[in-house]
Amino acid sequence: MTRAADVACFPPCRAEATPAPALDADAVRLFCLPHAGAGASAYRDWPELLAPDIEAIPVQFPGRENRFREPALPSASELVAELLEPFASRAGHDFALFGHSMGALLAYELAHELSALGKPPGHLFVSGLGAPHLPREGPVLHRLPDDELIAVVDQLEGTSPEVLAQPELVQLLLPLFRADLRVWETYVPHRGPLRVPITAMGGRQDPGVALDRLAAWGSLTSAGFRLQAFEGGHFYHHSAPADVAAVLRERLRESGPVPAVAEE
Repeated sequence: MTRAADVACFPPCRAEATPAPALDADAVRLFCLPHAGAGASAYRDWPELLAPDIEAIPVQFPGRENRFREPALPSASELVAELLEPFASRAGHDFALFGHSMGALLAYELAHELSALGKPPGHLFVSGLGAPHLPREGPVLHRLPDDELIAVVDQLEGTSPEVLAQPELVQLLLPLFRADLRVWETYVPHRGPLRVPITAMGGRQDPGVALDRLAAWGSLTSAGFRLQAFEGGHFYHHSAPADVAAVLRERLRESGPVPAVAEE
């Protein structure tokens, strides 16, 4: 038995597959949170890639793509407050969270908030980000001069050279990058372990996130942890999407539905 993907606009607005793929009746919803400076289109191929057993729902943050007229929010607490009610109302009983880089931090915070409401995710996938309780390394990026910040963005290879070659477009994007980097760089961890399984994922050649920093996510859950490394850099999931999809399916099959029990 199959069902149609729910293409109603997810507030914050999702990126919709065209046409929407058919889904299994018991497909797990996977909410996908993008990296700093990116929008829902970072996951535009995932609805088709993960169907029919997983319904990928790319999440749109304020200040980008079809929400570009809204101000970008510069703190994790503000973004989580913006996201929580839509997630709580749409998550259902069988869902998971995937976040890459800054999106991983927000997915972690949302997992805590949703657990406190008695709606824990079945699994949390954190990608391309060291555990948030570790001391930060390197310069404070959101305070860098424009030219140095552009060089950092270019090095990460998450923004096309064609975009970075257009000065007018870069000037429009820089405030968004700064706001998103500030979200991570001003974050203060204050959470205990989750009662949600965590899989930490990353590229073996990621210059900014060593595998031992990914492995440290294991101390932030009491419900099981796996570390999954892929060939590639910070955006390994763009170069090996089928491999990533296989891991997502395997972990979600292992997790199964989670009972609704609020955090103490």
